[in-house]
Amino acid sequence: QPAWSAEAMAEKLDSSLENVFPDDPGATQRLGPDLTAQWKSAGTGAGGLSDTFEMEDIAAAAITLRDHVGEQIAFAFADPASRLIARDLAEGLDDAGYFRGDMAEIAGRLGAGEALVGKVLSVCQSFDPAGIFARDLAECVALQLQRRDRLDPAMRALIANLELLARRDFQSLKKICGVDEEDLLDMMAEIRALDPRPGTAFIGGGVADTIVADVEVRAASDGSWTVELNAETLPRVLVDQIYFAQVSGGARNQTEKDFLSECLQNANWLTRSLDQRAKTILKVASEIVRQQDAFLLHGVRQLRPLNLRTVADAIGMHESTVSRVTANKYMLTPRGVFELRYFFTAAIASAGGGEAHSSEAVRDRIRQMIDQEQPVDVLSDDAIVDILKKDGVDIARRTVAKYREGMNIPSSVQRRREKRAMAGAGR
Repeated sequence: QPAWSAEAMAEKLDSSLENVFPDDPGATQRLGPDLTAQWKSAGTGAGGLSDTFEMEDIAAAAITLRDHVGEQIAFAFADPASRLIARDLAEGLDDAGYFRGDMAEIAGRLGAGEALVGKVLSVCQSFDPAGIFARDLAECVALQLQRRDRLDPAMRALIANLELLARRDFQSLKKICGVDEEDLLDMMAEIRALDPRPGTAFIGGGVADTIVADVEVRAASDGSWTVELNAETLPRVLVDQIYFAQVSGGARNQTEKDFLSECLQNANWLTRSLDQRAKTILKVASEIVRQQDAFLLHGVRQLRPLNLRTVADAIGMHESTVSRVTANKYMLTPRGVFELRYFFTAAIASAGGGEAHSSEAVRDRIRQMIDQEQPVDVLSDDAIVDILKKDGVDIARRTVAKYREGMNIPSSVQRRREKRAMAGAGR
């Protein structure tokens, strides 16, 4: 196996490694937003005045990071003491969203124990945007991966050894993380997709990036599905053999020849690795389409329960590989663009002992029932449970409540009040 080179990894990531981590291996002791100035920041605009002045732009820009955090503090803490500590912690945020305060100093000044201050900070680290209140870059990355349910042992090992990444010691990282080349490439791509400066989303008024699908699914004339990769999203590596021959011919000694030969081996290895990765993505996407054929034909009600292991077993790959391949990937279907993770849903048992129902399909059924209810007949969670059980869905009341709250749907009492108020206003 040829040695990894910084240039090879840079081609894969469409960026130099300097844009991801610092050159200085010792810099991991002071990781923070100042080390990531060239990272892509989400939500930042070009700044300056525009000829097309809009009042809406001024209103949007008026919401600061501290305003946004303050609103979340008000709902997150019922205890006045914890709320006071949280507001003090918020004063220690810099523009990038990192916490730069001294927890011991805050504890002493407010007369609170450091354990309580740490507990409040942990709650604040769950606020939006993901990664806020981190104390360094490593913690910021970890918080965002945890929010995406991607902070697995391999990722933890990578984050704990950022100095090896800064030194380009990829062989050691593979051993420490227990992954192969393809997985390490995917892990680095996942980290690069994160926002190292989450607070800057509140500076300016940037426009959200348009989602570009990695996989496209189309109906074929014979009733099957055609699954293709989007070439525009695939990293490209071209190996110029003619140029290599020209440069090699001018080598002055064996050392130079060996160096050039190693460079060619690295380039060829990277080309093969990227080709294998593309084939893996296509395999996983094709199996998802096969498993979710009914969804593509009939919609969300026909979405089947599906987990990573089922797909991994079907295509003969490890579950962790499927997990990495589906992270941050999107599929364009006749029913819209969906994240690949959307197709993996938990199973809810059938009341009649038949085929299980997917959690996403049940959520859609709950949403439809509530959308169609009348002011005089608002459905309680218990009533929804009864209807679903008649439809063959064995579900508990607490699960209905969890799904409803997850869709930001108020309780039946609040909905009844709102619907009656709207009906009265219409008369």
